[in-house]
Amino acid sequence: MGALRRTHWLAHLVLIAGVATFVFPVYMAIIGSTHDLGTIARGELSLRPGPHAIENYTRAWESGQGERVRGTPVRRMMTNSLIMALTIATGKIAISILSAFAVAFFAFPLRMFFFWMIFVTLMLPVEVRIIPTYKVVSDLGMINTVPGLTIPLIASATATLIFRQFFLTVPDEMVDAAKIDGAGPMRFFWSILMPLSSTTIAALFVILFIYGWNQYLWPLLITTRSELNTVVIGITKMIGTSDAQTDWQLIMATAVMAMLPPVAVMILMQRWFVKGLTETEK
Repeated sequence: MGALRRTHWLAHLVLIAGVATFVFPVYMAIIGSTHDLGTIARGELSLRPGPHAIENYTRAWESGQGERVRGTPVRRMMTNSLIMALTIATGKIAISILSAFAVAFFAFPLRMFFFWMIFVTLMLPVEVRIIPTYKVVSDLGMINTVPGLTIPLIASATATLIFRQFFLTVPDEMVDAAKIDGAGPMRFFWSILMPLSSTTIAALFVILFIYGWNQYLWPLLITTRSELNTVVIGITKMIGTSDAQTDWQLIMATAVMAMLPPVAVMILMQRWFVKGLTETEK
C-alpha cells in the first residue's frame, strides 16, 4: 500500500513538473508584456507584473507601432487569422464529411480508387505539394487574397478518412429503416448521420481551427501585403533581424493575445472534443 501511494505521488510530481515546464514561458510572456522596453533590454525583468500593461496592449492592438518596430495592428492580424482558421476548419469538415458520405454509402465506378487517391495524399509532405499549389494559385490570380490564403488548405484526407471509418460503423439496419421511411440520401445525411457525427465534428473543428490559426509557411508565401498578415506572420516580422530592432514588450503582448482565440475554442468545446476522441459507440 505504501509503495502504491509513493508511486501515486511520484506520478503527480512528474505531471506537475511537466505542466510547470510548459506554463512558465507563457507566464514570462505575460509578465514581459506588462513592462517597458528598457526593463526588458537591461535584463531586469522580474516575476511580477509591471505597470505598462494597458499601454502595451493598447498600442499593439490599435497600431502595432513601437519605438523601433512598425508593425500591423493586432486587431487586423487577428481578424485575418480568425477568417483563415474558421474558413479552413469549416471548409475541411464540409468537404470531408460529404466525400466520406459518398465513398461509404454510394456504389459508383472507381469508388475505392478515388478514396485511395485521397488517402495517398497523407503520405506527401506539405513541402512536396506547396510549389505546384503556389503555381496554381498564382495562375488563378489569387496571390494576396483571402481565397488564396484559405482555399488551397481546405481539402483534408485525414478528416475524410475519420468520417469514412465512422460511417462504416453505422448499422445497415439504420440505412434500411431510413429507406423504408422514404428518406432520400440527403435526408438520411442531414437527419441521421449529421446528429450521429456531432462529437466527431466538434473534435475535428478544434483540431482544424488550431491548425488554421497556426499556419505559417503558406501565408508567408502567398501574401506580401501587410494588411493580409496573419498574427503568426506578424509576430515573426515584428521580431526583426536583431535585438536592437525589437520591441519585446509589444511582441509579448501580441503573442499573449494570439493565444486567446485557440484557448477559448479549446475551453468552450472541451467536453465535445474529449467525447469525440474517446467515444467508441455513437
